[in-house]
Amino acid sequence: MLCTTFATMTPTIKLVKVTEADIDTLSAISRETFFAAFYHLNNADDMEAYAAASFNHQKLLAELQTPGADFYFAMLNGEVAGFIKLNTGEAQNEYKQDNSLEIERLYVPAKYQNQRLGRQMLNFAFDEAAQKNVDFIWLGVWEHNLQAIKLYESLGFTHCGSHDFMLGTDRQTDVLFRKDLR
Repeated sequence: MLCTTFATMTPTIKLVKVTEADIDTLSAISRETFFAAFYHLNNADDMEAYAAASFNHQKLLAELQTPGADFYFAMLNGEVAGFIKLNTGEAQNEYKQDNSLEIERLYVPAKYQNQRLGRQMLNFAFDEAAQKNVDFIWLGVWEHNLQAIKLYESLGFTHCGSHDFMLGTDRQTDVLFRKDLR
């Protein structure tokens, strides 16, 4: 089991690689955090349709079994305090290049927000990118998620494009950001 500790930050989290035995927990936290972040801004039917298609056991298991796709739980005091999904190679949604790493998902439940857990998970992604010797990290973020956009820009990510994101029947736009590492 991979386990990384960030002892220099407060509070201390551990990032633990998600296994097949963790799918139900991953499904529950995926749904909880996605709904908390976006439910009040979207149509309820579209949210339910997206969650049903994206956070079910079979879909998450397939993602977990995809070569180059890795989920990690952020553990704080023995509880799951967030998660991150990193993709390399063909597991990436856009670039599919060997010299890049995608941060596909990064979520922190409301009760753990404002404790810098997201930044710690991003630092973990940077460390993983360095170990994999990639040239850049990239991610997509909903164009209306201004708080996340501000965070990514403060960490040196720059706008590099956009793509459509289907939330149920609602076509939305994700802004793509990239951080060059070389």
